[in-house]
Amino acid sequence: MVVLVVATASDPASIGPAAAFLAMPGWSPGPPIPEGMESFTNGNVRLLKHERSIVAEDDLDRRWQEATGEAVSEVIFLSKHTAVSNRPALTVHPIGVPHLREDETPPQGGRPGWAAVPNPRIGPWLRLMQKVAADQGLVPEFEITLEATHHGPLTSTPTMFVEIGSTHEYWGRQDAAQAIALVLWKGLGLEEGNAVGTWLGSGEKVLLGIGGGHYAPRHMDIVIKDGVWVGHLLSGYSLPMDAPAQVNGKSSGEVGGMWKHSIQVSYEATKAGFPGGEVIAHLDQKSFKGWQKNAITSYLQEQNIRIGKPNDFLCTKI
Repeated sequence: MVVLVVATASDPASIGPAAAFLAMPGWSPGPPIPEGMESFTNGNVRLLKHERSIVAEDDLDRRWQEATGEAVSEVIFLSKHTAVSNRPALTVHPIGVPHLREDETPPQGGRPGWAAVPNPRIGPWLRLMQKVAADQGLVPEFEITLEATHHGPLTSTPTMFVEIGSTHEYWGRQDAAQAIALVLWKGLGLEEGNAVGTWLGSGEKVLLGIGGGHYAPRHMDIVIKDGVWVGHLLSGYSLPMDAPAQVNGKSSGEVGGMWKHSIQVSYEATKAGFPGGEVIAHLDQKSFKGWQKNAITSYLQEQNIRIGKPNDFLCTKI
């Protein structure tokens, strides 16, 4: 099994970290792959470079195996991050668009109603990224943060995005690229042989974040603590909820929208990414109106999905 790290030459925040990663020792030319792509190998790590949009290349894990005969254990995409604030940032997140209906077109890849299997390294690598960024002098200029689940491309194996934000000025920063390369180098065990965030599957607790903003601040408060594993993070925009009708001032009927589907597919994908673990929902309580919180809580109970408090997610260090 190999780890597939994917970069695109069309994105400075993708090709910059890839170049810094390739400047580290141990690389050699990789196996032959389709025209327009090139690859490099280092132990069980494969770096794939292509020319297209990072969210447009679906099924790269499957296509890699078909081209090389090597099964892919996980995919890590290198990409730029954009934000209205324009604040410099290093981010990590799972992917998917589970909240979209079948008749909707995903604005940034993926398939409507789909959530990728989240890479178990997301939580541990956030904490590693915080340490590396601090050691490299990027903090406090750069914010180190999770992002909620969003965008494509389609994959079949555990997947995560590692990004540099949030404008051209920062996408091409060499020090940021070097920091991402160090996270890859240390995190994949190429430095000392000990990878960071290898899933053990011995009953560990896994956070499924529900509610809040795109940067999941209340979920972040938990995930930054040693030993916390994190799966999908569903912000408010990934939980479309239609208020029930009002009859004589009281709610009547079902809460409509794609929110149930979004929770269910994200829960199932998180279970698949953390076999042998216990997936527990963490709600950003303050982000919901009363009727929304009641509906979500009732649904989680119906599905036998445990709702946890912050201390419920702490376990041994990883």
